[in-house]
Amino acid sequence: MLKNKSSSGHDEIVSWIAKTSIDTVAEPLAEIINCSLETGIVPDKLKIAKVIPVYKAGAKNEFSNYRPISILPFFSKIFEKIVYTRLLNYLDKEDILTPGQYGFRKKRSTYMALIDICEQITNSIDNHDYCAGVFIDLSKAFDTIDHSILLTKLQHYGIRGITLDWFKNYLTNRVQFVSIDNVYSSNGHITCGVPRLNTWTFIISNIYK
Repeated sequence: MLKNKSSSGHDEIVSWIAKTSIDTVAEPLAEIINCSLETGIVPDKLKIAKVIPVYKAGAKNEFSNYRPISILPFFSKIFEKIVYTRLLNYLDKEDILTPGQYGFRKKRSTYMALIDICEQITNSIDNHDYCAGVFIDLSKAFDTIDHSILLTKLQHYGIRGITLDWFKNYLTNRVQFVSIDNVYSSNGHITCGVPRLNTWTFIISNIYK
């Protein structure tokens, strides 16, 4: 279920409007989605991201005090939800995911990772073994992902043929523009990074390693 939000992408369609009219657009939307999955082609209109700066803290005239939020068209989220469900079913069926992956999975949480590491440390102490931890925080991880590496990883885990073509097409020919007080910048092409939606968060956290 997609959450109701007041924000909208370049198409200016907010989620609650799309939901109230879903009975009318469901059939043609299903045709478009099925056609996309069968051909491996994603409509270019769904690849346009509107970026808005959100104030965090500090002086308002400093760029570093704003966080960029990328907003995609509402219907692109439906595309991703369907692909996410299919991909998750495949990964679960083939038992590809490591048991140590706790984030972005049902019936699991990151607090379970803390419990796991505490247990490992406790066992090491009891056994008089050495125990060391390495923690890495990747800055701007979503914005710096190399598309070719990501696609290679997907192929390695069995995502091939039309399905791989779909992911490749989804990542190509993407553009974004900045919107501030109804003033828009020109479009800029996106050559790396991925949209910050649940599908890509899940894919990267589980496969991009």
